[in-house]
Amino acid sequence: MDSSQSAATAGTGGGGNGMMTSQASAMVGTTVVDDPKKNLNQVTNSIQKVLGLLHQLYLTVSSFNAASQLPLLQCLNSLVLELDNMVKLAEKCNIQVPMEVLNLIDDGKNPDEFTRDVINSCIAKNQITKGKTDAFKGLRRHLLEELEQAFPDEVESYREIRAASAAELKRLAQAQTTLPNGDVKVKSEL
Repeated sequence: MDSSQSAATAGTGGGGNGMMTSQASAMVGTTVVDDPKKNLNQVTNSIQKVLGLLHQLYLTVSSFNAASQLPLLQCLNSLVLELDNMVKLAEKCNIQVPMEVLNLIDDGKNPDEFTRDVINSCIAKNQITKGKTDAFKGLRRHLLEELEQAFPDEVESYREIRAASAAELKRLAQAQTTLPNGDVKVKSEL
């Protein structure tokens, strides 16, 4: 793409990465919410285009002569425009990559190792937590048995209160739904 094509593309709403952006949908009257997946795909396409331009630039420079000066300048202009477009597209993406992953990549290791280590760590912590939960359940069961032997009437009323409380919580849970943002929507009762 030369500078005249890129100027025309910029004026007509081209994304600069081979994809046309829809300005008509933005003018309908409602604000268009950016789709994170679409933004990521646009950045990926822009990266691919920059890699292609760098390869083309390498070929032009490696066989440089006086006649290839204009294609070289056009390629440099296209590269600068695409890098600028990439920065603009990347600002729309909110992707957070852990520093450990970047360090693994810098060290020449597979980032899947980080994922595997995190999953293994979660599994180990989950097993520890499950063990603690099971220990507390056993303690609760043992205490209730001991209390039932010493105070049978009080334990019976405790169990009735717990059953009524559990039924009320179940009824409330059925009356509520969770919204995508984590808020709770209460259904109106008729």
